[in-house]
Amino acid sequence: MAVRKVVKRGDELLKKKSKKVHDFDENLAQLLDDMWDTMYANDGMGLAAVQVGVLRRAIIIDVNNLKAELINPEIFYTKGEDIEEEGCLSVENFHGKVKRPYKIMVRAQDRYGYPFEITGEKWLARCICHECDHLEGILFSDKVLNK
Repeated sequence: MAVRKVVKRGDELLKKKSKKVHDFDENLAQLLDDMWDTMYANDGMGLAAVQVGVLRRAIIIDVNNLKAELINPEIFYTKGEDIEEEGCLSVENFHGKVKRPYKIMVRAQDRYGYPFEITGEKWLARCICHECDHLEGILFSDKVLNK
């Protein structure tokens, strides 16, 4: 396991769409392990693979003592709205209020390729949405209200 360099705003890689994961192998496991190390070393609560330079649809989250790895996540249900301040490891020294769904349901796969669903509210929903945006090449700073 290793701490990788976090890709910062201004790098065009962050604006690209990530590709679906097809190989649930040792390379994916190493990427995920490195992502955990990198996220914790930078005091984050979520991280997308693109933020460590890998254009694959993989995110990790650690919110309210729930740790999860979501490979090929797809949000299939949203309800309500919630406005809170966000920050990002790729967007240094900037925070702003972003509107997100209050509740979401997402389908994903684990590191071994097994499918699962997760329901999240408030901060869990916010974190998953934030990281899924990264997979589409969208930064939270693109969505900040009253810029």
